[in-house]
Amino acid sequence: MIPFKDDMPTYTFPFITVCLIIANIAVYLWEVVSPVGSEQIAFLYGAIPHNLITFESAQPVSPIESVFASMFLHGGLLHVGGNMLYLWIFGDNIEDALGHLRFLFFYLFSGFVAAYAYALTDAQSTVPMIGASGAISGVLGAYILLLPRTRVRTLLFFGFFWQVVRIPAVLVIGFWIMLQMISGLLNAGSIHQGGVAWFAHVGGFLAGLLTLKLWLPGGRKSFRY
Repeated sequence: MIPFKDDMPTYTFPFITVCLIIANIAVYLWEVVSPVGSEQIAFLYGAIPHNLITFESAQPVSPIESVFASMFLHGGLLHVGGNMLYLWIFGDNIEDALGHLRFLFFYLFSGFVAAYAYALTDAQSTVPMIGASGAISGVLGAYILLLPRTRVRTLLFFGFFWQVVRIPAVLVIGFWIMLQMISGLLNAGSIHQGGVAWFAHVGGFLAGLLTLKLWLPGGRKSFRY
């Protein structure tokens, strides 16, 4: 199941969403061409759980700075491509609801919470976390709260066949977060070996879901759509 477009228009141009996508792609291209190598870049600037908990670090950036740097690093074309697709689909409406500057801070806040949610699951790990998934998870948490009935155009595969269907966002995102939680629990014993930071996704999602109303302009409790 691959979502690729929602049916909800926006009233403003998603300036921050577009800038974030450009920035993530630019940083990924830098990783690809850098003589240092993408793996070494991840260890230099990624969010390392042990460092985040102890504030001890041999990295060229502080642990807090590594959290924000890690949001723009990715481990491959599918990694960055999938993240930017989700940001493009769901980010513009949340930016429309919050306003440009609030959306930027909301995005970074969700990524920050996501990094620490991951760190708390294995405080001794020295494997760096990279990727925008945690911040984007916060956007998904906001979306499912504000626009649960919005239809999301999704590719469904049936063996060698596929079909485009319009599925309510609550089902698309609900299925996604259930997958993150189940995968996180099933892989809890192997977090220190690397792989997908499932609990970062869960932490970011909860950050967006639980704090969204604090970010709405003027303390609004409802959305205009």
